[in-house]
Order: sequence, then C-alpha cells, then structure tokens
Amino acid sequence: MEFFKNSKFDFMRMSPLFLGLSALVFLGALAVLFGLRQLNLGIDFAGGTQLTIKFQEEKDPAEIRSLLEGAGIEGAQVQRFGDVGEHEVIIKTPLAEDVEGGDLEGTDPGSRDEVVAAFNARYNGDLGGVFDLNEQGSDALATVFFTEDPEGLRGGDDDLAARERYREIAQEIMEVRKQDGIIRDLDSLAELPSVTPGIAEVLRSRTGVGAFNVLANDVVGPQIGGELRLKGILAVTLSLLGMLLYIWLRFELRFGIGALAALTHDVVICLGIYALMGYEFDLTTIAAFLTVVGYSVNDSVVVFDRVRENLRKNRRAPLNELLNLSLNQTLSRTVLTSGTTLLAVGTLYAFGGDVIRGFAFIVLIGVVIGTYSSIFIASPFVLFWERFFGREARTRRSAATA
Repeated sequence: MEFFKNSKFDFMRMSPLFLGLSALVFLGALAVLFGLRQLNLGIDFAGGTQLTIKFQEEKDPAEIRSLLEGAGIEGAQVQRFGDVGEHEVIIKTPLAEDVEGGDLEGTDPGSRDEVVAAFNARYNGDLGGVFDLNEQGSDALATVFFTEDPEGLRGGDDDLAARERYREIAQEIMEVRKQDGIIRDLDSLAELPSVTPGIAEVLRSRTGVGAFNVLANDVVGPQIGGELRLKGILAVTLSLLGMLLYIWLRFELRFGIGALAALTHDVVICLGIYALMGYEFDLTTIAAFLTVVGYSVNDSVVVFDRVRENLRKNRRAPLNELLNLSLNQTLSRTVLTSGTTLLAVGTLYAFGGDVIRGFAFIVLIGVVIGTYSSIFIASPFVLFWERFFGREARTRRSAATA
C-alpha cells in the first residue's frame, strides 16, 4: 500500500506559514505551563500521600473533601477513579511543611491513619467497634478465629496447627476482598468452602463490613520527590542532547539542529496540552515523553537519510529542492507508520483504563505532533541553519568580502 505516490508538495514554500503557526502554539504552551495552568504533579514529584479508596456506595468528592478539611487535613485533592459504578476515589494530600524525608508514617497530616480515622468516624459509626473486614488484614482475622476457636482446634500441642488452619481460612476470606476490592456483606462469605457454621457464627458476632477499603497507599517524601523531579528533567534533556549528538555525528550539524528544534517543539507543546487536560504528571509520564522523543526523531532520521542520498546523487541542486524531494519520497511511509501507531495507541487510550490513560494520551498526541514536526519543523530548520550559519551563509559572506 502506498499513499501520495509521486506527490510533489512544495513543503518549503509553505514552511513560513507552519513555522509561524507552531511558534504561536509553542508560546501558548509555555503560557499554560508557567501561568495559566501548571502541571498537575503526582506524588512522585510533589511528595505527599496518595490513597486509592473503594466505597460501598458512590460518594461525592466535594463531600469527602469537606470531611477531610473538618478533620484538619488541608489541601486534599479528591477525584473519582475507575469506571462509573466502581465507587473508587483517589485522595492526594500534601506533606506538612515541617516533615522531612524518611519515615513519614504518623507524622504526615494526610497519612493513611488520619484519613482512615476521619472516614471511620463518618461512615463506620454503626459498626460498634467490631472487627472491620474491609480494614483489617488476614493475620488479625486469624487471631480472632484462634481466640474464639469455633472449630475446636486448640489444646495440647496442636496450637501451632490451629493457628495455621485459622490463618488459611482468614486468607481465603481476604482473597474475596482482594478480588472484588471490597467485601459487600457477610452473606457473600457463606459460600466459601472453609466458612463452616462455626466460622460463620464468629463472623456474625465478632466482625462487620465497613463502608470502604483502602486499595493502595503511596507516600513520597519531599526530598525523594525533588530528586525524582530533577532526574525526570535530566532524562528528557539528556535524551534531546543525545539525539543532537547522534545526528550530528551520523549526518551533519545542520540536521542535528533541525531534529533538536523539532524535538523541543514536540516536548513543550505536548506538555502544554497535557497540563491543559489536567492529567497527573508522574514517572509514567516521563516514560511517555521519552517514547515521543524516540518516535519523533525516528521520523526525522528517515527524512534526513533520504536527503543525504539525494545530495550524493545531485550535489548542485538547491537544498530546498532536495528537502522537498525527500519529504515527498518519504511521505507515504510517514503517513502509514503514524496511522498504524495511532490505531494501537488510540485503542490503549480508549480501553486501557485510568492508570494508563495519561501515558497513552501523551503518546497519542506525541505521534501526531511528531509527524507534523518532522515535516514542517525539522526540515525548514535545516534550511534556515544552512542559509544563515552553514556553507551557504559562509559562501555568501566570502563573496561579499571579495
């Protein structure tokens, strides 16, 4: 399959228009990043506590936010997570100003214990202090079973075997919570093979089902967040410089400048759009940007390689004509490669879920912007560099001097 067969588009003639358009979008992206709406930094970079909580029923984020503020947890960000009907929310809280790196448990005002305490006071008041199957772990439940001994396994030298048996029963019960995210009611446990009438009676008398379950708890200190932020910036910056060095050595400096201009254009505009959409910026996002950088430079290298071949065939032809010829010769390949990539990434964005959606969004827009920049940014910058700083400029200056 081949599109644009024998095409003769004059890309270099249209380049001033597209360069001007890109400059406006580039400046708009900078305005978004540094003024209108900055990046929504995840706890990987900003530091803090992030809890993923599943509720029995749908909860209004505004209600949760008000509840946390009433409990003295300021600056909490609450957002829905997952599909509608899963009743999951993500709660992000900043670190206290006097908290340093290290062990943050019990010192961070947004820690798991304080959030859970606030939720217990509001939503689990009717439990009456019984064992909460949605909060406690399997070891604690096994201790309850061992204490009550509904199976009559204790006594003599068999206490170790009794503990192990009750631990297996507790783990089977907690596996239900692990699979479903939450235990809905005690009746759902009656079908388990290990829940005998005695175990069921202990569950009814000594345990209860809370209104929520903490699915995940991540805590990052300010020092770690700062280090990760610096390393993320260095990773992207060094990748750009590495691409410049490689293309400089593999081709010529003018091609390296063109590729660097296109890559900088892609990264800044993708960042601006990402910030505008409000997606969380974390370590996964850095991986997405590195993917975009690699994809974009690959397109540019294909074009530059064709330019080099055409230069060998006709060294007297003007550079703008050779650039147009090379872009038209590789246009079909560029469109096919980008199109198939967009199909895959678009599917990932649509059906991959919230966890991978930010990554997929960056790659999705990065493919589009990278394809555009390899045609309308990289090659025009090569021509610009040649005319003002390259051999053509030096020849013109020598002729003027003579």
